[in-house]
Amino acid sequence: MYTGHCMCGGVRFDVTAKPESAGYCHCTRCQRRTGTAASAQARLAPGSFRLLAGEELVKTYTPEDGWAKSFCSNCGSALWSHHPDTGEVGSVRLGLFDPGHDIRPQWHTFVQYACEWEPMRDDGLERFPEGKPR
Repeated sequence: MYTGHCMCGGVRFDVTAKPESAGYCHCTRCQRRTGTAASAQARLAPGSFRLLAGEELVKTYTPEDGWAKSFCSNCGSALWSHHPDTGEVGSVRLGLFDPGHDIRPQWHTFVQYACEWEPMRDDGLERFPEGKPR
């Protein structure tokens, strides 16, 4: 079981199965959403996410193309993305998980859009110019 929460603690969740994978996304949408060079997230097994508290605080932005992105309306923490086909939470930002989890990034996606001001380090992780094939 994995637990986590937003910065203010108003939104709390757990994940009941080990994430299927984890990685960094370097797309420009993630750069703008986070204000950083990349977003680190865990891709979840279907049905493994449970929102425990703060449903009223969760707001969602749905871009024209792509996964809907949720955030805490109180503290602004980026929370998770919803799978476009099912609406289910499909990935959770790694920074939300409580300490002690064993989730480690395995890949980098959208590397052709990586920020020029923060070069990607040679970490040995698999890299994809666009999205990671499913």
